Amino acid sequence: MRLTFLGTGSAWKVPEIGCDCVICEEMRRRGETRSRTSLYLETGERILVDCGPDITRQWEANSLAAVDAVLITHEHGDHYLGLDELEALRRSSEPARWRPIPVYATEAAWDTIEQRFAYLVGKALERRLARPGKPLGGLKTRIVPFKTFHGPVARGAVGYVVTAGKKKLVYTSDLLHVEEEGKLLRQPEVLVIQTNWVNEPQVNRPSHLSLQRALPMIRDWKPQGRVFLVHISDADPVPGDPANVYLKKVPPADPLRDARTGEPYPIPTCQQEWQELAIQVFADWGIEVPVHVAWDGLAVEI
Repeated sequence: MRLTFLGTGSAWKVPEIGCDCVICEEMRRRGETRSRTSLYLETGERILVDCGPDITRQWEANSLAAVDAVLITHEHGDHYLGLDELEALRRSSEPARWRPIPVYATEAAWDTIEQRFAYLVGKALERRLARPGKPLGGLKTRIVPFKTFHGPVARGAVGYVVTAGKKKLVYTSDLLHVEEEGKLLRQPEVLVIQTNWVNEPQVNRPSHLSLQRALPMIRDWKPQGRVFLVHISDADPVPGDPANVYLKKVPPADPLRDARTGEPYPIPTCQQEWQELAIQVFADWGIEVPVHVAWDGLAVEI
């Protein structure tokens, strides 16, 4: 199984337009960008996980050839608005050979998706249901959705467990907590988990997962190979930054603290600082599995 991170950023990607916070400015200085989080899996089948508004640029940047199925995790725009772009694949095909692309989402997610893209269903896309706890039908790859809580306006939110051969990959997508788990998420070879913030904010308005909140989950699920962090945002306040007054900058409730000094960890402003922080935090928590902060275009063999 081969995994490519097409995007690793949050809903507005980073740097955000019009933002002069320390994080966005440092990323611009370094030439770093994170587009909306999306994955591309090659398992013998080519599977796109989420299809946000950056899909055209992501597709071309990674020289993707085709897609056999699309998995939508939930009905927020940064995860499905790019479905309209897939119409281009039909336009560039021989009509007699074209088959609509199977798109899997929960019933609740489809309620929203079809309100916007009903004209694609039956032509560019084939509507298929993702039922939590049950393998997706019509695929050779074993993929099982699991129910997550991502707030009241994402009732259809799920993550996916992908098994190819003896390798298991768990992708949480956006969530605050897992609603139905069982043993499904235990001991994956690879865990791809959202870490929108470093620290859990005082008010978690968007119902996202912070690194701080994710740590007990990671320790409990016991990944065997590697952990990848995605959906990185610029919403952590950086001490001394005048932009901390912005709406997205919510103070931490009780920040993660360095086990050596007892002081809060510094807030990372770029890829290198995020990676250094993740390694240190995992070591302080006794989580021995390697951790990688994913970046756009990273491809790994599983």
